[in-house]
Amino acid sequence: MSQEFLFVEKYRPQQIEDIILPDRLKNVLTKVVIGGEVPNMIFSGGPGLGKTTAAKAICNELDIDYMLINGSEEGNIDTLRTKIRQFASSISLQGGYKVVILDEADYLNAQSTQPALRGFIEEFSDNCRFILTCNFKHKIIEPLHSRCIVYDFNPTKKDLAGLCGLFLKRLETICIAEGIEYEQKTLADIIKRHLPDWRRVLNEVQNNAISGGITSDTLIIEESSYEELFTFLKASDFKNMRKWEANHVDLEATAIIRGIYDRMN
Repeated sequence: MSQEFLFVEKYRPQQIEDIILPDRLKNVLTKVVIGGEVPNMIFSGGPGLGKTTAAKAICNELDIDYMLINGSEEGNIDTLRTKIRQFASSISLQGGYKVVILDEADYLNAQSTQPALRGFIEEFSDNCRFILTCNFKHKIIEPLHSRCIVYDFNPTKKDLAGLCGLFLKRLETICIAEGIEYEQKTLADIIKRHLPDWRRVLNEVQNNAISGGITSDTLIIEESSYEELFTFLKASDFKNMRKWEANHVDLEATAIIRGIYDRMN
């Protein structure tokens, strides 16, 4: 068992087969692994859907040398001219080609870095492939779209029921392995609240586990807090709504919207 503390890393799938993805997408990526040839690809979709995990898994399964670059941290033209050029132009120790994984590629400058990347893809086509991940594919310039196969990781409503069931089983397996007390309904509630951001779900599970287990008591405070907000909202009590907001500045906007939405049904 890995000594990694963070669940998202400790239990990160190493094979495409183990990643929780819609069947249509998993089948295509499995064929890429079976075929042994990695095309230039763009993986797009919201956060926590498995884009980076899938890119790493493909390289691991095919035993390909790869380099991971985070576009939000190293997304400047100098990175392309140094790190990527040096890596892409050298011979792989494993033989064959290499892969550059550009994580969060939508942060790359569309006026300088992305156009330069277009040239790199062509220049090193014999020796290197590129996998770009992004949350917003419209922020990737069209010339890169035309040079890559685009895969959308966003699940449809039809996909979600099956994916939630699979992830619930995954969470139960993790809880058993970690010796964490849990209630299945509470795990399901956490999934419902944060789906389809599986990374966020797993982080919330670990956070609640640290607090003493994943039972109905874990979420009581948060649930009652949303009930209070919903009461203020129905009464148009803006004064207390502002006070509530000031006392919950650490909550994300999406979580608040979800809390309100769940009480409107």
